[in-house]
Amino acid sequence: MIKSIALVALAAAATLAAAQQAPELPALPAGGPVKGASYVVDPTHTFVMYEMGHYGTTTNRGRFSTKDGTVKIDASGKSGKIDITMDIGSINTGVDLLNRHVMSRDFFNVAEFPTGRFVADKIDFNGDKVVEVDGTLTLMGQTRPVKLKANRFGCYLSPLIKRQVCGGDFETVVERSDWGITWGINFGFENKVRLLVQVEAVNITDRPS
Repeated sequence: MIKSIALVALAAAATLAAAQQAPELPALPAGGPVKGASYVVDPTHTFVMYEMGHYGTTTNRGRFSTKDGTVKIDASGKSGKIDITMDIGSINTGVDLLNRHVMSRDFFNVAEFPTGRFVADKIDFNGDKVVEVDGTLTLMGQTRPVKLKANRFGCYLSPLIKRQVCGGDFETVVERSDWGITWGINFGFENKVRLLVQVEAVNITDRPS
């Protein structure tokens, strides 16, 4: 039941037409994340961007889409769990040649490692705002700790799907060599990478505990 509601909610969020065809669902107040509620990540509003310096001049950028994900808020409403899977093969730098290179064994080796995963068991709140998320990022078969800081966060009642949606913009800086991605470090491509994460998730709990 929960899975079917989630699929309807995500499809409806994509277009107004889809929303008009979706079954009517009980509305939830906006406010902050609901205590004890479960959220499903909306892949049409959830992406991971990266920025990497290049010969001390310009910045190379790319974006990954997400495949799926869930967020669960604990009964206290002050922590929770996050599990998001990224589609590494969806990377888009805006340049076809560069797309092929970063998908190769020099960088993400998509043929062997087609997905990445972010998992967190701790969400820090200030009032009803998420301010920080402690978790782990798995890439290239390597799992390392990552702390995401929120630049903005909020919740709203979607007029399209009549459900609460929460989300925000998060960022962190990592060293790509921690995941075995070392190409170019010795001749001009920086090791430090800035990750920019935008996430929106739909509350799929009809009657949160």
